[in-house]
Amino acid sequence: MKRVFDIIFAFLGLLALLPLFLIISILIIIDSKGGVFYRQVRVGKNNKDFKILKFRTMRPNSDKSGLLTVGSKDNRVTKIGYYLRKYKFDELPQLINVLIGDMSFVGPRPEVRKYVDMYNQKQLKVLSLRPGITDYASIEYSNENELLLKSDNPEQTYINEIMPAKLALNLQYIAESCFKTDIKLIWKTIIKILK
Repeated sequence: MKRVFDIIFAFLGLLALLPLFLIISILIIIDSKGGVFYRQVRVGKNNKDFKILKFRTMRPNSDKSGLLTVGSKDNRVTKIGYYLRKYKFDELPQLINVLIGDMSFVGPRPEVRKYVDMYNQKQLKVLSLRPGITDYASIEYSNENELLLKSDNPEQTYINEIMPAKLALNLQYIAESCFKTDIKLIWKTIIKILK
């Protein structure tokens, strides 16, 4: 049932958002050099790599200077990228990932290989599900960039504090996973974005 829901609503969402996709694409092209989309290898279900799709919010090759985005004013982020990130519009192309089966609407957020390689045996259970656009951790840590900005060592803060907390929330989702929980998390995500 979950996969059917994902296919139907990802397809409908892409159709409905097509004009918005076009407007965002034009703004990205006008704002800075580089492509409209950003593809990054993430780890999905059963520990398999896939390419997550986002609207590009940074200058080309910015990920070479670090995988974490620190603060809302990271100087690698473009002008339009700031607003796309703030209102989560940069995540919209992931509807394509949902449609083709790499992702689901709800599930543990997919991580990059570098950090997945640090998971312990218990934490690796998050890879038993299809990753999602939203989950408990996405809602709880929607201000993650700001938390990292306050740290003297953002990467260590992420590895030692934020990542374990997010994984604990992911494991909670696995324990509670059902259609009702998914609808609740989708609704909470919408409310969080609107606020």
